[in-house]
Amino acid sequence: MNDFWLKTSGTWLNVATVVFGTGLGLLLRGSLPQRMQQVIIQGMGIVTLFIGLNMANTLGRVKAGRIDSVVLAALLLGVGGILGEWWQIEERLARIGDLLKEKFKGGGKFTEGFVAASLLFCVGPMTLVGSLNNGLNGDYSILALKAMMDGLVSIAFGSSYGVGVGCSALTIIVVQGGISLLAGSLAQFLPDPATAPQILLMTGVGGLLLLGLGLNLLEIGRVPVAAFLPALFLAPLAYAITAGAG
Repeated sequence: MNDFWLKTSGTWLNVATVVFGTGLGLLLRGSLPQRMQQVIIQGMGIVTLFIGLNMANTLGRVKAGRIDSVVLAALLLGVGGILGEWWQIEERLARIGDLLKEKFKGGGKFTEGFVAASLLFCVGPMTLVGSLNNGLNGDYSILALKAMMDGLVSIAFGSSYGVGVGCSALTIIVVQGGISLLAGSLAQFLPDPATAPQILLMTGVGGLLLLGLGLNLLEIGRVPVAAFLPALFLAPLAYAITAGAG
């Protein structure tokens, strides 16, 4: 049992900051006019675009055989998007949000907040690398930094979207906790998670997904970001195939 808590310590810290941040955002919600709440979301959208661009730039550091990494990322998004639409990932995630909305008697933007926060908090290099480090050697320093950042975002999101943002803590438990507990099995394939090309490719694809999320937050378009999630999990397999063929 002690080993379980050691491997997942960063996840529970992250959950605590998201729940606390959401609660603080809810307290501020009544004192913020609608236009101010909208400005906060737009600010988060701009920051999300910036983070996404930085993550997408890691594609330039990936050598995947003879195929350019950007072309490979485009193929991954195409195949991943088809699979995501086939499996109806976006709709299923929205249904989970609706069920939680009914259970917690959330407001009108509950589902939007749950989906947006779940994607923002779980699609990124700090989630993957931090969870692997936590699971492999108990080091939760990366997840501690991520927890602080997510807590600050939760205040802004919570004031605009409401309780749904706090429910994204369930997604953090499943994703980060699951990766941390599986880290031992993944270690033989990823001796150094921070520099492994498979992780860099996943980071680049994740950055493209965050760009889509940023566009959604700014209401520039409506990108079904969750539908592209299979591209993240296909990235290591795609790298292995292209690197081997090259």
